[in-house]
Amino acid sequence: MPPVELPLEVSVDDTSYLLNRPGTPPPRVVDCREEDEWQICRIEGAELVPLSQFGELAAQRFTDPAEHIIIYCHHGMRSQRAAGWLRQHGFTQAQSMRGGIDAWADLVEPEMARY
Repeated sequence: MPPVELPLEVSVDDTSYLLNRPGTPPPRVVDCREEDEWQICRIEGAELVPLSQFGELAAQRFTDPAEHIIIYCHHGMRSQRAAGWLRQHGFTQAQSMRGGIDAWADLVEPEMARY
């Protein structure tokens, strides 16, 4: 039975919980900002797949449609586009982190560099 489709957006609090939940594998975290933004700050363990290259990189970077993927950007707009793109291609467990890394810095990692 295929997994139930998750909501398109996930909160920062829920993302933090999922990343630190004992006994279960964490979701894959993808940063869809550009390289210069990635250099300023990022969530530990996240991988960079810039939205500007998403379509061309997706086939090699995303291969398991059942994988839980949480995508973030600066404020949550680009990540919604990226998660929507993945969903259109069968990745029902792709989610956008609401508020992006800016909200993450507010709620989870206040010492993180900001821009």
